[in-house]
Amino acid sequence: MLEPSRSVRACPEMSAMRNTANARKAAIAATVGFAGLAVFQLLLAAGAPFGEAAWGGTTEGQLSTGLRVGSAMSLVVYAVAAALILRRTGFPIRWVSLAVARIGSWVLVALLTLGALANFLSQSPWERFLLGPVTLVLAGLCLVCARSADDAVGPASETTGRLRATH
Repeated sequence: MLEPSRSVRACPEMSAMRNTANARKAAIAATVGFAGLAVFQLLLAAGAPFGEAAWGGTTEGQLSTGLRVGSAMSLVVYAVAAALILRRTGFPIRWVSLAVARIGSWVLVALLTLGALANFLSQSPWERFLLGPVTLVLAGLCLVCARSADDAVGPASETTGRLRATH
C-alpha cells in the first residue's frame, strides 16, 4: 500500500504526464486538420472549381490567379502552424525554437478564433457550415496545446523529471 505522502506527491507527476499526453494528442489532431486544410488549398491553387467554398465565396468555379497564389501561399502557413503546435507539445521540430513555439501557439489560438468568426460571418454556406466549425475546433485544439505544453517542454519538464528521480 502507498504511503499517503508518496501518493500525494505522485498526483502532480501523473497529472503532468496526462496533460502532456492530451496535448500531444491534440497536436496530432490539429496537424491532421491543418493537413486537410492544406490539401483543400492545394486543390484550389491547382484550379479545382471550389471557389464558392473559399475566400468569402465570392468566386464561382475556379479562383482567379491572385486567389490561387494566395491558396498556394497558405500551404506554407499551414505547414508552419503544424510545426509550431508539434514543437510546443514536445515533438522534435528542431528548426522551431521553444520560445517561438510558445508564442506562436498562442498567436495561432487568436488567429484561428478570429478566422472561425470570419467564416461564420461569411456569405458562403461552405465557410459558415464547414470551415467555421473546422477552424473553431482547430482553435480549441491549439488552445489545449498552448495551455498544457508547459508540462512537455521547458522548466516544468525538468521539475517532473526530478520528481520521478526521487521516487
